[in-house]
Amino acid sequence: MHFSSAEIAAWVGAFLWPLTRVAALVSVAPVLGSRSLPRRIRLMVTLALTWAVLPFVPSVPVVEPLSPAGLLIVAQQALIGLSMGFLLRLVFGALELGGQLIATQMGLSFASLVDPQSGAQSPLLSQFYTLLGTLIFLGLHGHLLLIRLLVDSFATLPVAMAGVDRDLLWTLVVWASRMFAGAVLISLPAIASLLVVNLAFGVMTRAAPQLNIFAVGFPIGLILGLLIVLYSLPTLLQQLDGLFAEAFRSIGQLTGGTG
Repeated sequence: MHFSSAEIAAWVGAFLWPLTRVAALVSVAPVLGSRSLPRRIRLMVTLALTWAVLPFVPSVPVVEPLSPAGLLIVAQQALIGLSMGFLLRLVFGALELGGQLIATQMGLSFASLVDPQSGAQSPLLSQFYTLLGTLIFLGLHGHLLLIRLLVDSFATLPVAMAGVDRDLLWTLVVWASRMFAGAVLISLPAIASLLVVNLAFGVMTRAAPQLNIFAVGFPIGLILGLLIVLYSLPTLLQQLDGLFAEAFRSIGQLTGGTG
């Protein structure tokens, strides 16, 4: 059997370029790209997703993979995958930031552990919100929606040297600012309630200067903060549902779909 270099390049490119987009997405996407997952598991997930989406990938250009045009296609596929995963990752960034704001307000910011999602130090309350967000994400079948958007992206943004342009990247910049607004919405009930508590402690200090406010205020503020977080949890589902819906809509707009 004899195979020409063009046929070999077509076979390699037909698997390499979708693999690049899928690997870039998995590397930054929440849950799938968690640092707590072993690298072998993430590699197996990447290869399995690539094999699953190959039948839905339109015809790819016959380009030498190591040529300048082939390297440009690889860069475009990596940029598309990273942008899709980063948009969804910002929702969990809003959860981490909101938990950090609440922990700082209630005096619990010193309690920190290694975040399994990013591998960095984060307050314990941020990890609590991240864990809840992960469970809600899986409960809403967010991972299946992400895979569906990945498959659809090969039709709206086919494998080519032209990929995400500057106008579509503006969607990524606009959504990044949404992370701070989402963090404020998540932490606003607790911050407003704890602000009233701190004002009450200030009035008590002025009324009774001999009162040791640090010995009394810290445990009371901590207990009230945990109670406020507990009673504000029912609103977290609605807020996260809206954030995930906006994230998936932005991913659809980024990849040229309807969103």
